Amino acid sequence: MAADHQNPASKQQQPGTSAFKVGEMRLQNNLQLPHWSKNLLFWIIASSKHNWKQILKLETRNSKKFFPFSLFGAQLVIYEQENFQGRCHELTGPCNNVLEAGVEKVGSILVLCGPWVGYEQANCKGEQYVYEKGEYPRWDSWTNSRRSDTILAFRPIKVDSQEHKIVLYENPSFAGKKIEIIDDDVPSFHAHGYQEKVSSVRVQSGTWVGYQYPGYRGYQYLFEKGEYKDSSEFGAQTPQIQSVRRVRDMQWHQRGAFKPVN
Repeated sequence: MAADHQNPASKQQQPGTSAFKVGEMRLQNNLQLPHWSKNLLFWIIASSKHNWKQILKLETRNSKKFFPFSLFGAQLVIYEQENFQGRCHELTGPCNNVLEAGVEKVGSILVLCGPWVGYEQANCKGEQYVYEKGEYPRWDSWTNSRRSDTILAFRPIKVDSQEHKIVLYENPSFAGKKIEIIDDDVPSFHAHGYQEKVSSVRVQSGTWVGYQYPGYRGYQYLFEKGEYKDSSEFGAQTPQIQSVRRVRDMQWHQRGAFKPVN
């Protein structure tokens, strides 16, 4: 990895400044941070030759944590213990098995750029967990399902539309009664008069996550644009979905991602 930015700071360090190279910046001991900053905040200016897709890591002398920033694309940090403690591992793309990446256990998750979906089993199989940009300090912050306490795979979710439309059908192959939802989150199908099972789904735009029970509880099922002719195609053991919401992305939704109500 090249270290020359054609930047004077990279060649001669000045008091009160920080020198940097591609991929990493280390703070100098005498660098003064603004009083209003709890975390590290930097505006990084580099020459036109700099590849903005590089991951820039910031590190302080008194902290074992690093604060990674992805300027483009997806980025997720896995911590092996709750509350962002212990060893951590950074993902910027799909990972079919975190054990092979050296992660012993997923205790907490920090999503810096998302959204993402995690899977109970390797190769993106089993129970699903959807993560949008934000902090997930412990297991119950991303699911209330206790069928498993294991996450072995992750992949980014592509959100390429500002608009959302989904149609859920009672029977397989898009038959029977249906409920159509456009640009809205529905915490209870029963409140909208739909009390049937959900055996097939057609997503016309946007990305969605369905839940087994009302109030966004129970197993989660990710619905990306496309058709799901049977409940097995979206990973459900039984055709039961009773709430659904849009998956948010900061590119389209400047007010932020979904925040569950405790």
